Amino acid sequence: MAVRRSAGQPGSTGAPTARRVVVYILLFALVTIAAIGLSGLLGRLLDTTTVPGGIVPATGTNLAGSDVTHLARSLAFTLIAGPFAALLWWVLWRRLVGAERESIAWGLYLAGMQIVALVTATSALLSTLAALVRGDWQPRTFAIALVWALVWAWHRWMSRHPTRSPTQLRSVAPILGSIFGLLIGAVGAVTAVASVVNAAVDALLSSIAVGDQWWRLTLQAGVWLLGGALIWWWQWMREHAQLVRGVLADLVLVVVGIAASAATTLVGAGTVLFVVLRLAFAGENSLTDVLDPLGTAMAAALVGALIWAYHHGLMRRRAVLPRLAATLVVSGFGLVAAATGLGIVVNALLAGLAPVVVGSDTRSLLLGGLSAAIVGGPVWWAAWKPLRPVDPVSARVTGRRVYLILIFGISAIVAIITLLVVGYRVFEFVLDDLSGQSLLDRVRAPLGLLVATGLAAGYHFSVWKRDRSALAAAGLPGRAIHRVILVTAGDPTVVRDLIADLTGAAITVWERAPFGDDRAAGDSPADSPPTAERLSRAFAGVTAPRVLAVVGAGGSIDVTPLRN
Repeated sequence: MAVRRSAGQPGSTGAPTARRVVVYILLFALVTIAAIGLSGLLGRLLDTTTVPGGIVPATGTNLAGSDVTHLARSLAFTLIAGPFAALLWWVLWRRLVGAERESIAWGLYLAGMQIVALVTATSALLSTLAALVRGDWQPRTFAIALVWALVWAWHRWMSRHPTRSPTQLRSVAPILGSIFGLLIGAVGAVTAVASVVNAAVDALLSSIAVGDQWWRLTLQAGVWLLGGALIWWWQWMREHAQLVRGVLADLVLVVVGIAASAATTLVGAGTVLFVVLRLAFAGENSLTDVLDPLGTAMAAALVGALIWAYHHGLMRRRAVLPRLAATLVVSGFGLVAAATGLGIVVNALLAGLAPVVVGSDTRSLLLGGLSAAIVGGPVWWAAWKPLRPVDPVSARVTGRRVYLILIFGISAIVAIITLLVVGYRVFEFVLDDLSGQSLLDRVRAPLGLLVATGLAAGYHFSVWKRDRSALAAAGLPGRAIHRVILVTAGDPTVVRDLIADLTGAAITVWERAPFGDDRAAGDSPADSPPTAERLSRAFAGVTAPRVLAVVGAGGSIDVTPLRN
């Protein structure tokens, strides 16, 4: 996200900013209230009464019905909030020049209202279509979809206006809209695939009743799948959300595209493996109970893997920091799954040694631990690559060091707490044995957790020490550049990615408005970004926590260390 500074323009004062915030909050509230009222009135108009002769639209006689309170509220919302919203918008629309158009409040209002309208309209429309699958017409829900779709179209038109569109936060709405479409599409896909698998399992077990219309759930889920896919495609492709670069875009890609999909895939794959192992080694359980989670687990693993693979391909074209964050996130999930599985396996093995706790659930416990370890271990190995030597540049990246410290710290804390629990159980057994449980049965669960967290803490502490040794051997300081403030004009993507790959620092972009000769020539000094060699020379020997980098004409760059 770029912060635009116009040359010679005085800094913003508190009064105009406060005024804009209050006015746009008021406009947001008025538009929302008016939309709620108008959708209520339109829903009543679309509502129908079924009579033997057919379907007759609701008229003045039955418009109010017995629900006078809600009709009065809809009329008040529409006839009072609506005109005030229109009047306030007209006044603000005429003032949208200069600083008003460049204010963050204007961009934030349009982004927020577009997202609210998109979520409301889409949810209502897809709910209406899904209800039609089961033969249920919901006119009031459709009215909500129609009104909020008009609100979304109106605000999208304003956000694309050639002279009054915002200059700040223009990419927020497409990014958040693509997230919403991806989420509801993924949920719809999981539900649709799971219903098909469950129906196949039921048919295989000959438990499906004749006449059961199981396909209705699949078709309803397909409605949400297609709707979410359409919204995602529109926001991601047509609105060019995939081309946006910056902190928000990278965060969304890592959290939603990588982290959420990876976690869904691991949970689904682990559950599928658990079901398979139970089918092979736990024959005493009911077949219906064993296969019950199979459909949802298979669907989650399949959909999560597809989303993960797509965003993993996109991540390869990002700068070094987002790529490192994605790698660490996947490595962390794999580590948690593997460590959890190891602890459960130790718990189950100890349970098998306890003479009073040999039961039917011990085998399922062991199979569950094996499933988590088998799924999480390879994922952690592939993401972390423990046998590959770490180069000094990667070792001094702040994100990697923070990851190692967090994993070591959390694992050590959990290990200490677990050790206290083990000690408590031992002393409880020695001092007052009233439960009849053996000592091994008392401590087996905390001992399994202690083994897993102890190994995780010890390994990551050794890696942290090895990274420090690598930095010392290379003569590099452990504290490198943490943040670069990049001042440039035009598209900062190339320069930002080069600096991120070179330093591993977080980048804050300040977009400089053209002034002086730049305006007269109609050119921008950032049209020729500095080369990687020039950037390397400019940043050579600079180790300050914060650095100011100013891109000049002809690809020149000036790097200045800053005080804390």
